Amino acid sequence: MSTKNKTSTTLTAKHQASFRDPSGYMFHDGDILRRVIKPIYFPQYKKLRDSGFFNTLIKQGLLIPHTETQVEDDTIIITPEPIPFITNPYEWSFQQFKHAALHTLKIQKYALSKGFILKDASAYNVTFHKGKPVFIDTLSFDFYEEDTPWRAYKQFITHFFGPLVLAKYHGTEIFKMLQTHIDGIPVKLISSMLPGKTKLSATIHTNIHLLAKMESKHSEDYKAETKVAKLSKKAQNNILESLFNFIKKLELKETTEWGNYYDKTNYEKAAFEGKKKLIKEWVTPLNPQRLIDVGGNDGTFARTVLDKVPDVIVTDIDSNAVDHNYTQVQQNKEANMLPFVCDVLQPAPGIGFNNTERNSLIDRLQTYAPDVTMALALIHHITLSGNVPFEKSAEFFAKFSETLIIEFPKREDSWVESLLVRKREFINHFDFYNENDFEAGYSQFYTIVKKEPVQGTKRILYLMKRK
Repeated sequence: MSTKNKTSTTLTAKHQASFRDPSGYMFHDGDILRRVIKPIYFPQYKKLRDSGFFNTLIKQGLLIPHTETQVEDDTIIITPEPIPFITNPYEWSFQQFKHAALHTLKIQKYALSKGFILKDASAYNVTFHKGKPVFIDTLSFDFYEEDTPWRAYKQFITHFFGPLVLAKYHGTEIFKMLQTHIDGIPVKLISSMLPGKTKLSATIHTNIHLLAKMESKHSEDYKAETKVAKLSKKAQNNILESLFNFIKKLELKETTEWGNYYDKTNYEKAAFEGKKKLIKEWVTPLNPQRLIDVGGNDGTFARTVLDKVPDVIVTDIDSNAVDHNYTQVQQNKEANMLPFVCDVLQPAPGIGFNNTERNSLIDRLQTYAPDVTMALALIHHITLSGNVPFEKSAEFFAKFSETLIIEFPKREDSWVESLLVRKREFINHFDFYNENDFEAGYSQFYTIVKKEPVQGTKRILYLMKRK
């Protein structure tokens, strides 16, 4: 392919989230994602490459690895290591968000020590890969200029520090605000949502309340006449250290209904183990390369096949359950397990400019294309809590799932009884919640291959193939 044709291809296949950075952009080369580096960024890139800066960050697991694919006078193309599934900040648990923030600060501290800075501190520059956070924007570095403050400081506050402090007081639902504030939660809004007592914290007062006050003071500086204050490298390091130590100690105090779900399960240990055995027997012969467990709580059942499947995703609506799962991933060094927060009744939409900067959950799942999808003890919540007819939830799974292992708790199941009782005078509207209607609804999109009761429970496990 000629250079002209190659350039034409890269422009037409340009990644939708890659238009903001003048230094370069991502593009799709078939199924491979590559990054073009423009001449304007050559001095920085070559210095970062030749000094060993990139290699050090890659070896430490801080930056996504890449290889140089093409080097010409007017273009350099690099190919980053593929990431099977990208999660966004509004899909992280508290510990994941916290680790992503600390990860960003570690990179900035190291960059500063080597004469560079992070020019971007967006939470969207971090995702989770091989069980850990990783920085994915290779072009986010610039030269450090003596006595200049960190250019991305305010962005770090609005993307990381502010949301984490808000979550401490208001819970992790706060992270969903980043769906509507893709450029960070405004610092004045963060300040207004925090309790008055937070002004007594030197770190919160300086980095949020005082920053909000200064922003208001200079909000009408249309000619940019306000002088940029000087800040020594030592002072900047002190700020980074202060933020790092504060975030490291942050803890979440909220409790949730499903955080310890398996401690109060409604069936005996033998039935629990029998269900795990059944899942392993069904999944193993399928030899899946990618599997997703939707509503998988802390990953207990996904772990029964973790040694058989190269890539496993586990989602749950409950941030505490996801946190528990993520902690196990860290402790066990489970590089092929990715937990994240997901509400099946309200999957993450496409957001940003043209609604295409960050892909919707369904778009990402369709690209991920799991060989097997598991939905265990989930359908009664979708149907009874969400008022979703069976054929609608079947349509949802069919969008990305060729093989579906789904569990149906019957009306006699205690969790189902509890959900039905809460319907009060509308309980009769849910007479359709039964085995026959479930099979009829799902048969519109799937063929039932296997059906087996989970011994010792009021539940049925189904193996289905998409039509």
